[in-house]
Amino acid sequence: MQSLGARPTENLAGLEDAELARLARQRHSEACRLIIERNNRRLYRVARSILKNDAEAEDVVQQVYVIAFGKLAEFRAESRLATWLTRIAVNEALGRLRRRRPSLELSALDAEHLTPSPTLAQMPNHSDPERAAAHRQIRRRIERAIDELPDDFRAVFVMRDVEAVSVAETADVLALSPATVKTRLHRARRRLRQALAAELASALTDTFPFDGERCRQTTAAVLARLGLPPPPAA
Repeated sequence: MQSLGARPTENLAGLEDAELARLARQRHSEACRLIIERNNRRLYRVARSILKNDAEAEDVVQQVYVIAFGKLAEFRAESRLATWLTRIAVNEALGRLRRRRPSLELSALDAEHLTPSPTLAQMPNHSDPERAAAHRQIRRRIERAIDELPDDFRAVFVMRDVEAVSVAETADVLALSPATVKTRLHRARRRLRQALAAELASALTDTFPFDGERCRQTTAAVLARLGLPPPPAA
């Protein structure tokens, strides 16, 4: 009989959620690893959107898997595994928020005080240090602007625009109507545009940087073409 750890990982990638969950219930190591790797980023972003704290969000992610792997028998594949896990993450994060702020009711999830905010999608890496630094600065500004969104907009924005989750799934996870999801997303985007327009305006004078090594290389090349001595070493 084949051991639980012997099934090749590539064979697991195409499995339906129900079969993957069945293997994970049997503590099939590769099935568990695949589930975790597929969902880590989404769960972290959603948890952080609610808690606005990196360390707490990471702790929530770990706790979600502890809860989920203990309750996999309850997963009926009526929704996607990712949706089921995200719902657990939302409940766990809101529970922590309620303990931190006892006045918050769970009904706030469908009212005016949902508490979410995320870490934006990773910006691409660049070999140019100046460009990479500029991207990091822009990402930090965007993340700060998202953190400052009203509580009831942030989770919707993270799920729809950061994680690209569908309207239907976002509504399902957050216990909102699709119409409410669309309305909150529209308002979140409008507020972000306004916030970033004001914040990034001051950065426009620093756009398209051409200093440092790039400037030195161009200067040296032009001087060489003109038959002039190169600039002194930096």
